[in-house]
Amino acid sequence: MTERKIGEVILEVENISLSFGGVKALSDISFNVREHEIRSIIGPNGAGKSSMLNCINGVYQPQQGEITFRGQHFKHMNSRQVAEMGVARTFQNLALFKGMSVLDNIMTGRNLHMKCNLFWQALRDPFGWGPAEREEIAQREKVERIIDFLEIQAYRKTPVGRLPYGLQKRVDLGRALAMEPSVLLLDEPMAGMNVEEKQDMCRFILDVNDEFGTTIVLIEHDMGVVMDISDRVVVLDYGKKIGDGTPDEVRSNEDVIRAYLGTSH
Repeated sequence: MTERKIGEVILEVENISLSFGGVKALSDISFNVREHEIRSIIGPNGAGKSSMLNCINGVYQPQQGEITFRGQHFKHMNSRQVAEMGVARTFQNLALFKGMSVLDNIMTGRNLHMKCNLFWQALRDPFGWGPAEREEIAQREKVERIIDFLEIQAYRKTPVGRLPYGLQKRVDLGRALAMEPSVLLLDEPMAGMNVEEKQDMCRFILDVNDEFGTTIVLIEHDMGVVMDISDRVVVLDYGKKIGDGTPDEVRSNEDVIRAYLGTSH
């Protein structure tokens, strides 16, 4: 893995606690994310990883703590606000429109960037072209570049529901990339994949980070993948933080070893 130029802290999670009724999903969690890094969140099932991501992108509202993004402090954010600030998200359970084509699914990620409304659609030049048509062509060009980048040109007109699971995951990544995020939250992007599909997804994640300069926050169960591609790793267990550091530091952390293996040896 080539060495990245890691920048300053752009995202800070401070003392976040989240409960559902009497069940504590997260307890006093703090960590930060630096610009251009790949920051992984790991932990056994039920550790609170997806809940943490849901707090960052405004799906859940934590009862305690705050999130700082590029110097702005937030007790509560909503998903639209987070998206407008340049944070995109993929989901563990695919949030795709199965009857729509690959191209149209990825186009939905351009909604934030669409400026033309019905008024503009009513305006036409002498050739029948209006601002809405010209904008759609420009947006489609950006989507086509993402399709090329993810090597799914052969499937661009195929309904997503007909694709193998690994390719559907790639389309989900494309939809998120279409938002042109500065921070990309990936929730188990390799879940359910075979070895070859995982290798492809790893390559795309590294390329997104390298070529686009996108900061990546990654949840992943495959420890080999996490240790190979991450700059830093935070470890959760039963909603508490038990480790934080480089892959080597986390790998040798006694609490982490116990949480994963049930033993310190």
